[in-house]
Parts: sequence; structure tokens; C-alpha cells
Amino acid sequence: MIRFHKFTWLYTLISSIVIGVGLFSLVTFGYRFSIDFTGGTNLLYKSEKSIPRSTVEEVVQAQKIRIVQLSTEKDTLSLQTSPITDSQENQIRDSLEKIGGKITSLRYETVGPVLGKETGIKTIIASGIAIVGILVYMSFAFKGYTYAMAAVLAMTHDFLVVLGTYSILSYFYGAEFDLMFVTALLTTMSFSVHDTIVIFDKVREYIREGGKKSIEELSDRAITETMVRSLNNSLTIIFMLLALLLMGGTTIRFFVAALLIGTITGTYSSPFVATPLFVLLEKKKR
Repeated sequence: MIRFHKFTWLYTLISSIVIGVGLFSLVTFGYRFSIDFTGGTNLLYKSEKSIPRSTVEEVVQAQKIRIVQLSTEKDTLSLQTSPITDSQENQIRDSLEKIGGKITSLRYETVGPVLGKETGIKTIIASGIAIVGILVYMSFAFKGYTYAMAAVLAMTHDFLVVLGTYSILSYFYGAEFDLMFVTALLTTMSFSVHDTIVIFDKVREYIREGGKKSIEELSDRAITETMVRSLNNSLTIIFMLLALLLMGGTTIRFFVAALLIGTITGTYSSPFVATPLFVLLEKKKR
């Protein structure tokens, strides 16, 4: 049996560094929010010739349209603006065709600001319901608040890691905070609790058996016996996500990256965050 509890200081250090760097990025750089939350129009064009960035800005601003984000890569043009009409989109495309040749529209979607605000509110409500539901369920299932509190605190740890890491991806690689990221975030929260329940179930079983062993020894035994199962379960998901990240399309790249970060974090937090927290809460309770 491995004495995992002896390295609690190391787990605390790792988590503090990762969350600290992520929160620094979150406060300093923030996110690039998609039109799902801000409202606006997304345009993605493919042209025969490369079009200079300055030329695109002149064409769009000539229509008195505000540019939110603009990126040009070879023959691809990605543009996010304030909400526009179909006639304005046609005028932009016609003007660009005079410069870059035939323009193919790959994406054209518009979301109003009211709908964007409503999406943000629903996201916060969904996260709150998930946290409260897990807290109530685990308190009832394990007949003790220490299990539930430790699981929710570990889930909050994973939540902060994914939020902070995605802010870094947003700043350096242009990842957008959109509904797909929200889906990845909620999935991460559920995955984290799933692995934690397996360990806590073992701990509860050993506590019922009684004996003179301390809570640290019982938790170490539970982690040791469930570690291989957790790793095997997580690795199958990680390999699949890595394949999607490397071979999948650009539209799901950051969604897959968020899921990958969440899976790795959830696998780590169950034995090395949730269990030490449970031991601490249980000792205080006793």
C-alpha cells in the first residue's frame, strides 16, 4: 500500500501553481467571447487570393459596421462584427470579390445581444444546479456531509483549472468562450465526481469494517486499490480525445482541448485533492 497522504504538501503545491497561473491569466487576459454570449455576426470566407487585413477593415467599416475580431490566414478570412443584415453581408462579399476573386461563404451566423445575455444567465444557472444537485445527492447517498463537501471542493478545483487554462488558450491561440466550452466544463464537473465516488465508496466500506487503522491509512488503501481502474478508465478517454485533437477539424479543436484538460484534471483531483480534503474534514468532524 502506497502512503499517499505523506505527499499532501506536494498535491497542494501543484494545485496552487496551476490554479494561480490560470487565475492570473483569467484576470489579466480574460476570454475571447463568442457571439453566443456577446451577440453579433460571425463570417468565415474563403477567397481565391489572399486579401490584406487593412483592405478588409476598410470594406467593413465603409458599411458602418463595428469589427470585434478579425483574422486572415492565406485564403481564409474570419470576421466577427456587430449584428448585420443579409444585404450588408452581400455588400461585404461583393466588395471583397472585387479584390480577392471568387468568395465562398463557409459560415454566416447572427445572434442578437438579448439572446447572448440570456445564454450567459442560463449557463450560470445550469452550473449552480449541477453543483447543488451533486452536493445533495452525495450527502444522501453517503449519509455524511464530509463526503459531499470534499467532492464539491474537488469539483471546484477542476472547474478553476479548466477556466484558467482555457483563458491561456484564449489569449495565445484564439480559443473562444462559447457554448461548446460550457458543455466541456459541465462534463468535466460530472467526470470529476464520478471518479471521486469510486474512491469514497471504498473508504466508506473500510470505515464500516472498523479496526484501529486511522482515516489516513484507510484512504491510502482505497486510493491504492482503485488507482489502476481509474487510470485505465481515464486513458481510454484521453487517447480518444488526443486522436480527435490531432486529426479532428478546427471547429471542435478547442472543445476537445477543454475536454482533455478536464479529463486529466478530474483523474488527478479524485485521489490527490478530494481524498486529502475528505481526510481533513473527517478529522475535524471527529
